Amino acid sequence: MAYHYTAIGDSLTTGAGTLLSGGFVPVYRRMAERHLRTPVSYENLGINGLTSQELLSMVRNNPLFRSAISRAELITVTIGGNDLRPYISTLAGSPGASGSSIPQALNHTKEYVRQIVHALYQIKSGQREPFIIRMVGLYNPFPGVREAGVYVRQYNSFLYTLGGPNYRVANIYPIFEGNERALLSLDRIHPNSRGYRVIAEELNRLGYAPLR
Repeated sequence: MAYHYTAIGDSLTTGAGTLLSGGFVPVYRRMAERHLRTPVSYENLGINGLTSQELLSMVRNNPLFRSAISRAELITVTIGGNDLRPYISTLAGSPGASGSSIPQALNHTKEYVRQIVHALYQIKSGQREPFIIRMVGLYNPFPGVREAGVYVRQYNSFLYTLGGPNYRVANIYPIFEGNERALLSLDRIHPNSRGYRVIAEELNRLGYAPLR
């Protein structure tokens, strides 16, 4: 038996920031293959700069996305960082700027992500084969901006309220916190190879039940 893995999301899924490793997706695929003791094929449908609203549209309306999700036993999702970035970039560039729009942005992001997870379950409904959904939480790419930390922690807590018993969240925030210099690439936004390996390890740590 072979499994299929579909990765959807933003630049964390594409592996932006690293030239050689390809990000966490191929690393996690190899880990899954070793754990499940069976071949795992994969499709990487990550899109740089993708927002939660855009991903929701893809999951609902894009035939390529829907087909890849439908045949996948393993699904990973990275989303949410690009929803925050415009607000935090303003704060980082102008220390006196107000973060008052962040709570509203967070609420919009939560609703889109809630609908994304719901849409994934809708696509998988009626299928007898077991599957898992793994959401990757956010790290804080702006550790010097207090409001960014608040947003990221609230968003990560929200992720745990979604999904069923086959849905889990990889909590990478505490590993990246204080270790940004070691785990982020030269752009100081995306992980480097080591950072992506951390993401893959946290996903692997969540296990593969009910697949095995």
